[in-house]
Amino acid sequence: MPVYQLTENEISFPHPTLARRDGLLAVGGDLSVERLLLAYSNGIFPWYEPGEDILWWCPKERFVIFPDEIHVSRSMKKYMKKHQFDFRLNRDFADTIHRCRIKREFEEGTWITDEMEEAYCRLHREGYAVSAEVFEDGQLAGGLYGVCLGKCFFGESMFSEKENGSKAALIALARLLSENHFLFIDCQFYTEHLESMGGRSICWEEYDRLLQEGL
Repeated sequence: MPVYQLTENEISFPHPTLARRDGLLAVGGDLSVERLLLAYSNGIFPWYEPGEDILWWCPKERFVIFPDEIHVSRSMKKYMKKHQFDFRLNRDFADTIHRCRIKREFEEGTWITDEMEEAYCRLHREGYAVSAEVFEDGQLAGGLYGVCLGKCFFGESMFSEKENGSKAALIALARLLSENHFLFIDCQFYTEHLESMGGRSICWEEYDRLLQEGL
């Protein structure tokens, strides 16, 4: 399948089902609020290395967590009973996305460039990007950020300042989303860590159905 070239003059995407087998759909364009909203509302997201053109992805098989299926391990339950956790939304979005960037750069490399930080901060100011953080015994333990459209949450990245910080943040967020009848947390690609927390793969047809229902 071809990879489609986007321009900055026209905000559009090819149909998501035209993505390659690895999920790559298009290259180019920009990270304007309008384009990002169009992308996420069609199951498309940007992901690229620093110095590359913007790459847009739409995997045929999607990895998601259904909020009411979040898995809390026995060891995590014990850990959470031993500490006081305080969950907050949008404590400081810019700080959270930057912590996600720094942690990934230090550990394994990151796709969160200056351009990406600025773009998602714009989304946050428009009310579409959300950060979630947890404090453990009064200290910042971890957090995550993503995009929220309708009853769909599209997770982007997490960070931990303490051992189980990102896990605690995801658990707290999933419980909040479940209470508010959100349909899914889009994790995009499979990871062993997210699978251990209840994530599973679904086909594009099921994902698209849930996406349209949630929007």
